[in-house]
Amino acid sequence: MQISFKLPEINREETKKAVEEALTKYQMFLLMEPEELSPKITASFTLAPPTNTNEFHSKTEDLAVKRLDQEITRHRYLNKIRQAVNRLAFNERSVIIKRYLESDDVFDYEVYNELGFSERKYYRLKSRAFYKLAFILKIEVYEEKVKSS
Repeated sequence: MQISFKLPEINREETKKAVEEALTKYQMFLLMEPEELSPKITASFTLAPPTNTNEFHSKTEDLAVKRLDQEITRHRYLNKIRQAVNRLAFNERSVIIKRYLESDDVFDYEVYNELGFSERKYYRLKSRAFYKLAFILKIEVYEEKVKSS
């Protein structure tokens, strides 16, 4: 008796888009320094009724807690992406790092020329790296099968 099952089909375009968005988010997190979370210097006076819970929350404390939470989230995300990229094969990792993770904004043709790959090999490596990253990061997108009635 042979048991067989079919794996769901991957939507390559949507999966590629999800990986590109994850890598773009990585770049943005590296650059991000949220100015809107900075505490206000000017004093403001408000009439606040006394609380019965003995809890004191100043805007500065709330802001500090929020900023710390965002920093922790950001660091976790950055580490998650770095670990995922480090699991790739050397050539795949080189392509992803040169194209998406370095601070310079470069084009594909610049990367494959710099790495010494042919255009075809470069795009094959990039495609394979995206596919692997999608599974490592658990952001792959599957095709939806439409049931006929």
